[in-house]
Amino acid sequence: MKKQTFSNKLKKKSIQFLKITLPLFLGVFLIWYSYDKFTSEQLQEIKTYFKDAKYSYVALSVFFGILSNLSRAYRWNFMLAPLGYKPKFKNNVMAVYSTYLMNLFIPRSGEITRALVINKYENVPFDKAFGTIISERIADFVILLALITITLSLQFTLLTDFLIQKVNPSKLYLGLALLIGLAGIILFYLKKSNSSISKKINIFLFGLKEGVLSIFKMKQKGAFIFHTLFIWIMYLLMFYVVVFALEETSTISLGAIITSFVVGSITIAFTNGGFGSYPFFIAGILVLFGIPETAGTAFGWIMWTSQTAMMILLGGLSFLLLPVLNKAK
Repeated sequence: MKKQTFSNKLKKKSIQFLKITLPLFLGVFLIWYSYDKFTSEQLQEIKTYFKDAKYSYVALSVFFGILSNLSRAYRWNFMLAPLGYKPKFKNNVMAVYSTYLMNLFIPRSGEITRALVINKYENVPFDKAFGTIISERIADFVILLALITITLSLQFTLLTDFLIQKVNPSKLYLGLALLIGLAGIILFYLKKSNSSISKKINIFLFGLKEGVLSIFKMKQKGAFIFHTLFIWIMYLLMFYVVVFALEETSTISLGAIITSFVVGSITIAFTNGGFGSYPFFIAGILVLFGIPETAGTAFGWIMWTSQTAMMILLGGLSFLLLPVLNKAK
């Protein structure tokens, strides 16, 4: 029994280790792959782009990023209110920044952290808080889907050729099939089993469902829609203004900007906060629109570094200030 318990613990730790390290290794590989093909002259050219960039536009981009996150924190209460909770705005803001910080270190752990933070400092049940976060993500996904549709209508051939070159379609379909199959097995088990574990999971899922459905119960649907649109407009502006930081990217078309923005938004999930993957794919897309790969690489890193620095700074401050500003908790 002890051997089995030790084996299970070792297996869980191994899975957790792989979840953290594999995306990080992918990011490191993409960085090596990107820079290994550049000549010394091209590497010097990239350094020159960094040196000569107009960082006033980068600062404006960071400002738009902060506005989007403040709006996200404010929007959250629209979904928590129907459940009987109204956390302090400052705690919502710090919980949101904690999300981004954790995602940089452990991919897809930020949402759990955010629910844990609001549970600890505002007594919102974890399952309900997590449900509202999923509901938020669904609303955001609708906007992203709309942008993807616009992008495909504008650049269908160009974008599909690029994705086929960068991502193996057969592996993508296999992964989706396995995910759907696994979800089916889990749902079947929860429906048929009467074990204590399945009961606990069902209770958790009920709270989760209540959180997700809170989007239909909120009284301020108009305000929620406004903030959702505002968040994504800020995201677009955050990306758009940085194109003026480099002379080579300052004249690209609106179609190129939207296409690059959409691809960048998708590839952030590939690694820890888009480490390595974001600049790699952004450079690849911009090449299709006539931007030199060196300029596209510099643009991708400037964009990623500025936003990541903001998340690390404000996320770190959030973790430090949460217990200080909530001494009673």
